[in-house]
Amino acid sequence: MIDYTTVEVIKGALIYAAEEMGISLKKSAYSPNIKERMDHSCALFSHNRELIAQAEHIPVHLGSLALAIKLGLEEYEGELNQGDMLLLNDPYISGTHLPDLTLIAPVFHDGKIIGYAANKAHHTDIGGKTPGSLAPDSTELYQEGLVIPPVKFVRGGVVDKELSKLIRSNVRTPDVQMGDLRAQIAANYTGIRRVLELVDQYGVETLHSAMSQIMDYSERRMRQEISAMPDGVYEGFDYLEDIPRMGMDVEIKVSVTKKGDSLTFDYVGTSPQVESPVNAPLGVTVAGIYYTLISTTDPTIPVNDGCFRPITLNVPLGCMMNPNRPAPVAGGNVETSQRNVDVIMRALSKMIPDKVPAASQGTMNNITIGGILDNGEPWTFYETIGGGNGGRPVSDGVDGIHINMTNTMNTPIETLEAYLPFRFKAYRLRPDSGGPGEFRGGCGIERVWTLTSEKATLSIMAERNKIKPWGLKGGHGGTLGEFILVKKDGTETKLPSKVTVELYRDDTLIIRTPGGGGYGDPRDRAPEKVREDVMNGLVSLESARDIYGLKD
Repeated sequence: MIDYTTVEVIKGALIYAAEEMGISLKKSAYSPNIKERMDHSCALFSHNRELIAQAEHIPVHLGSLALAIKLGLEEYEGELNQGDMLLLNDPYISGTHLPDLTLIAPVFHDGKIIGYAANKAHHTDIGGKTPGSLAPDSTELYQEGLVIPPVKFVRGGVVDKELSKLIRSNVRTPDVQMGDLRAQIAANYTGIRRVLELVDQYGVETLHSAMSQIMDYSERRMRQEISAMPDGVYEGFDYLEDIPRMGMDVEIKVSVTKKGDSLTFDYVGTSPQVESPVNAPLGVTVAGIYYTLISTTDPTIPVNDGCFRPITLNVPLGCMMNPNRPAPVAGGNVETSQRNVDVIMRALSKMIPDKVPAASQGTMNNITIGGILDNGEPWTFYETIGGGNGGRPVSDGVDGIHINMTNTMNTPIETLEAYLPFRFKAYRLRPDSGGPGEFRGGCGIERVWTLTSEKATLSIMAERNKIKPWGLKGGHGGTLGEFILVKKDGTETKLPSKVTVELYRDDTLIIRTPGGGGYGDPRDRAPEKVREDVMNGLVSLESARDIYGLKD
């Protein structure tokens, strides 16, 4: 047992080391998706493969990294050497989807592994049937791209040339992907260096003891939080809409049982897996549970493996939240993950109503696109687009923001116009899209661009184009999202929420993202807040009068 001051210093150093890993990755990356949108995550693990510190990056990445560490290292027991790094993207091991490449590095001291540095980054292409590797009509994993089991991508500090050639030959923009992989390597070296500096200062035994105390402390704090919640069984449900080729919606259902200082999450009743890429690997399901627990409890609790010890899971194998291989999963990470959070939040709203907001936009509005530039070079691009955050028990939802399982930035339009064949016509908030309530839901975004190259293949993977984000306590639902293709001749077509289409020069895509649900009766909203919304262009005068009851 070491003193609390030393434990606190080591805890802070480990967290900042993970943050510094992210800075290194961002500054070294090639693709705008990582260097601008920050679609990456970094964490440190103990020698027992327990999460000990993470940066504030992408929740769906961070929640699934623990699974990647445990499963990814199984077959390399005793076979890792100093300078080795394992690369993997198999969703049934690494927990998300194929574009997310995970890189794991052991931290050696005196010939022994004393911890691990790991990061995960979304690559803009990993092969498969469509540019960007998010095909909405895939029926099995192998159509979604190159599947990489845990392999030694770095051996003794040297990148494996044969594996590099294999990857380069299976992606559309190899220079970008290899550049981003090198940035991931650099990030792990940053983490290794910082952990070894702690060893130099405190010694291995003190470091390991501090790690154990940090996790035990988080467990105690989390159990205290759970103990204060009322015992009982609380259910939530919601749907994924317009599943390709099925022409139907599928249900996610969760039952949360709180007893004493523990929680059980049971997914019995969830729809079976489908031949569509909305299945969610177990790592994605677990990430949603972890995220909702962290976001509805005391934010000062250090996030590590100890937080999750009070949790028990029952996710039936073969349901869409724990599918059998080789079910396609590209959209599970980005869309089903969001609906999973909505479902859990709906259940928790009955248990801890003062801590749960209305539904946020509930989608990442995934856009993947690629083709050949006029100079003959291949290009691919991926982005997710923010929307409205749900109204909260004490405040409005945030406008135009990424929510829940993603934490990326919106891509600056100046960057896109500089690097890619886009010309932007609009990028603004959508008036009247936030669900009316005493606390208004956040507004969605309108983003409009025109293609300036000869041709490109566009894939959309989105939700909440049919089923509104729900409100709470009398709040109204948020406005639905939509995608409209405007051809060069002016012909307009409303696109499905999951589709692949060909675009040609001067075609325009209009993207309108959902607003968040409202919280509380809109007639109870303070009149001065309604007037402020009208003045700021977030609520129309008609809505202010008809829905909020504003008088002239």
